[in-house]
Amino acid sequence: MSVTMKSRSTLDPAAGRDQIDVERALAEIRAGRPVVVRGRESVLVLSAEALDETNAALLAPLAGTGARLVLPAPRLRRLGVPERTEPGAVALPLLDPARIETLALRLDGRIDAPVAPASPGDEAALALMALAQVLPAVLAIPGEAAPPGTLSVAAEAVARYPGRQAAGLREVSRAPVPLAGAPDSQFVVFRGGEGLRDQVAVVIGKPDLSEPVAVRLHSACLTGDLFGSLKCDCGDQLRGTAGWMAQHGGGIVLYLDQEGRGNGLANKIRAYDLQARGLDTYEADEALGFGLDQRRFDFAAAMLTALGVSRVRLVSNNPEKAASLEAAGLTVVETQRALGRVTPENIRYLTAKRDRAGHALDLDAFVCSEA
Repeated sequence: MSVTMKSRSTLDPAAGRDQIDVERALAEIRAGRPVVVRGRESVLVLSAEALDETNAALLAPLAGTGARLVLPAPRLRRLGVPERTEPGAVALPLLDPARIETLALRLDGRIDAPVAPASPGDEAALALMALAQVLPAVLAIPGEAAPPGTLSVAAEAVARYPGRQAAGLREVSRAPVPLAGAPDSQFVVFRGGEGLRDQVAVVIGKPDLSEPVAVRLHSACLTGDLFGSLKCDCGDQLRGTAGWMAQHGGGIVLYLDQEGRGNGLANKIRAYDLQARGLDTYEADEALGFGLDQRRFDFAAAMLTALGVSRVRLVSNNPEKAASLEAAGLTVVETQRALGRVTPENIRYLTAKRDRAGHALDLDAFVCSEA
């Protein structure tokens, strides 16, 4: 087995101090520790889901009367501000974890204070939460005071980070991996794209790169792909597309680490809990503070380019994927549907994707299965 090593040294000044700062800040956020976001107004920020009684007591001396809870527009609309289109901040006279949890997460939460505009630092903090795939709600304390050892990151560095990650995508390994229904397959692993997570290109058969290549952009779905969840059709689409490619001249499945439309696994399961209480898939995401779709596909285009693909026959029901590849410079010559089962458990999910996100789904063409 040959292993490709194209790694960029983290000690190389070309890697960029800002890039390293963001990567370390993401690790701190996911670990439940605060970071300082530097900008016109520096602000100490902590993921709202990390605020417990202990952290509240430690941060209270720094908070004074200027602490605020920063929330994205979808969450503010859910809390009772129907016309809100931009993030906003709610004053926190006290660091009360119960109140913050209600405003950030609970379905019955309602705004109990005026909403101020979010500062550039607040918006950079929300972007950090999105990159870290934690709940999009931020405890923000203005000023540079911070616990000893707290990391800091420039707001501008956070804004530049996703584009730089796509540009720095690199192949790290490859090997043949025979699959059921597609025995002539090779896995090519790239690092980068979304954070520093690994992304996989599954090359099925021997696609002719001089012709348009059949491609599927498949976002990872632990529940559907691995466990066969009846709440979605992801696993059916994945395996069905791989088998179809094996029988029709080959193709490439990009398996992208973008669980829950880019929201992360923990937030996806939070959304499932809300769906069990009557919300559809998009209503549940909005109640948590997310828009329709947080995914980016510029790094998917970079993966295809690295594999020598310039023209694509896209296997997808999602028009945004074709638009993203075109915007990144690839040519999408045609699209075809990716089919899956309809079950009593996923019919509402599929209907919401069709009606709210424009997915090309003709539900009457599927056979509904009770299994």
